[in-house]
Amino acid sequence: MDLHLHSMASADWKEPGATWLDWLYKCEQRGLDVVAITDHNTIAGVAQLRKEIERLQWLEAESRLRPSERRELDEYRRLGDKILVLPGFEFTATFGFHILGIFPPETSVRQLEHILLDLHVPAERLDQGSTEVGATTDVLTAYKVIRQAGGIAIAAHANSTHGVAMRDFPFGGQTKIAYTQDANLHALEVTDLDSRSTRATSRFFDGSKPEYPRRMRSVQGSDAHRVNQDPNDKNRLGIGDRVTEIKLSSAPSFRAIKAVFESNDFALTRPYRRKDEPFDHVAAVREQGPNIVQAFHERMSRQGGRLFTILSDVVAFANTNGGTVYLGIGVNPGPPLGIEEADAAMVELRREVESKIMPPLEVEIDTLETQGRQIVRIRVPEGRDKPYCLDDSRIYLRLESDTVQAVRDEIVRLVRRALLDRGDLVEPSKPANTPSAESSKGRGRGRRGGEAKQSSAEPPPAQDAPGAPAPEEPANGGEVHAAAGEPEGSSLSPKVGVQIVDVRERGGVRYYTIRDLRNGASVQNVTLKSARRLWRYAISQHEQNAPKSDAIQWAGDVGLVKAEKRAGKQRYDFAQRLPDGSIAVYYGVTEEGCDDPWRQFLVGQDQDDTGDTPENGNADAA
Repeated sequence: MDLHLHSMASADWKEPGATWLDWLYKCEQRGLDVVAITDHNTIAGVAQLRKEIERLQWLEAESRLRPSERRELDEYRRLGDKILVLPGFEFTATFGFHILGIFPPETSVRQLEHILLDLHVPAERLDQGSTEVGATTDVLTAYKVIRQAGGIAIAAHANSTHGVAMRDFPFGGQTKIAYTQDANLHALEVTDLDSRSTRATSRFFDGSKPEYPRRMRSVQGSDAHRVNQDPNDKNRLGIGDRVTEIKLSSAPSFRAIKAVFESNDFALTRPYRRKDEPFDHVAAVREQGPNIVQAFHERMSRQGGRLFTILSDVVAFANTNGGTVYLGIGVNPGPPLGIEEADAAMVELRREVESKIMPPLEVEIDTLETQGRQIVRIRVPEGRDKPYCLDDSRIYLRLESDTVQAVRDEIVRLVRRALLDRGDLVEPSKPANTPSAESSKGRGRGRRGGEAKQSSAEPPPAQDAPGAPAPEEPANGGEVHAAAGEPEGSSLSPKVGVQIVDVRERGGVRYYTIRDLRNGASVQNVTLKSARRLWRYAISQHEQNAPKSDAIQWAGDVGLVKAEKRAGKQRYDFAQRLPDGSIAVYYGVTEEGCDDPWRQFLVGQDQDDTGDTPENGNADAA
C-alpha cells in the first residue's frame, strides 16, 4: 500500500499534463493494492476523480458514450476492481506540521470538506491544494478530529521536514512526546523504515525508552508529487517508489486496514522490498519516445493513410539501422487505445509487408500488453538488400524521430553501399592523402562515416531536384559560402545535425550541398524551397544569421554558436575551426549526437514541459 500520494489537485504537483488514468495506471504498474489520495488541505482531487467517473456513468445511462469514453469508463472500472482507492488529505496543523487523514472509500466529498472545515482550513482555500492555509488547529486536535470522523491519523514524514518527531528542532521535550505518543495517532510515516541504523526512527519509537513508552507503528509512503520519479533527482519519488506491505486477514478494505493500524501486532506491516517487479516494456519505450529506432502509431486503418505511414516506417527502418514499430499506442500521455483485433491486425500487416515492400523483407510481428491493452509490435531488421521500397518506387530513410523520403544522392549511396557489401563493386583507388568515401569503418550498423563521391558515369538528374549536381560554373567566381575543408567522416563532428558543405548560385537561385550528420549522406543541389525542415533551418541560418568568429563561444577549436529549444528538444548550433582556417558550422545538433568535445556545451537534459512547439511542427519532418 502507498497511503501518501498527491494528485493534480495539489498546488505543488510536478506533472501538470498527467491524467487520472495515468495516475491509476502507475499504481497498477507498481503492483499497488491500496492507495490513498492525500492532497494538501483539499479533497479536490478526490472530487475530480469521482466527478469524471460519474460523468461517464451518466453518459452510459443515456446511451451517449463515445467509443473513447467507453474505453475510459471500462478502464476506470477495471482499475477500481483491482486497486482500493481511499480518499484523504494531508493537513497542515499549527506550526506547519503535516498530518495524513485517510478515510473509507464511501465517505462523501461533503463529509471530507466538513472535516477540513472542522480543522479550521478556510473555506475559500479548500480547493487551492496549498501547504499554506493560515492559522489552523493544533496537532493533537487534528489527531482527535480525524479519528472521531472514522479515519486513520498518520503523522506525515515524521522524521523529516514538517514532521512531528522534530528532528533537529530548537524545541521539543513534552511537546514531542505528546505529538508522537497521542492515543488518537495511528502511525508514524517515516522515510527511513528500511534503515538498519541505530538512529532509525522506528527504533527510536519502539517503546524501549521510558519517556516514549508507547510503541508506534511506523509505515512508509512515497509522498509522490508526480507520477514518475524525477530522473534528475532520485529523492523526488513517483507513485509506488516507497511502499509499505500490510498483512490482511481478508481482501483489502478500509475496515481491515484500520484493524491492523489499531492492533498491537507490529509484524503486520513492514517495508515492501521488490524482488521481481513486473517490467512494462511498452511503457518504458513510450517514455523514451520516437527516435531513430522506434516509432508509435495509435491506429493502423487505411483511412487517412495510417497503414501507409506504418509501412513507410518499416521501409525506413530497413534502409537505416532497423527498428521497432508499436501499434495501438501514441506518444502523448494518456491511456493507450490498443489494437482490439490483434490477431487479424497481424495477419493484415504480414500480407501488406509481403505485397507492398520490395525486395522481400522478413519482419517479426507479435503482441505485447500494457495497461490492459494489446499492442502490436513490428520488429524490423536492418535490411541486407538495400534499398527497400514501398509500392515499387518510394524509398524511405529514418532520421532521428522522422521517416523521410530519400532523395537521389541518398539513394545512390544506399545502392553503392549495398554493391560494396556484396562485393559487386570495387571502390576506386585514391591518393594516399585522400579519405576513402566508403571506408570499412564507415560501413555497417549505426555508421556515421564518409560519403561516396558522385561517379562521373552517373546520369545527371533534373537541375531543380534535391540530389542533382550543382551547376558546373558557379556564380560569383565560384565563391564557396561554407567550410568544406573537413574530411568527410571525421570522428570529431557531431552525430546529429546538418552541415552546409558548399553553396553555389545560378540564375539567382542558390544550390547547397548538405551533409546530414544523422546518416552521413551528402546531398547536392538542395534549394531553400526543396529542403527538408532541418536542412531548411540550416540554410536560413546560413543566409540570414551566419555566425561571426568573434561571436562564437570558443573552447579551443570547437565552439557554441547558439543553444535553444526547438521541436521539444534542446538543440545546438556548433562551430569547428578547420586546419585550412575555415569554420565548419553544424546546425540543429541534439544531446544524443554529442560526444567529446561537444558535451562541454550542453545545458542539461530537456526539461521544458510547456508543450511549446515551433510554428511549422517538428523541426525534422519530411
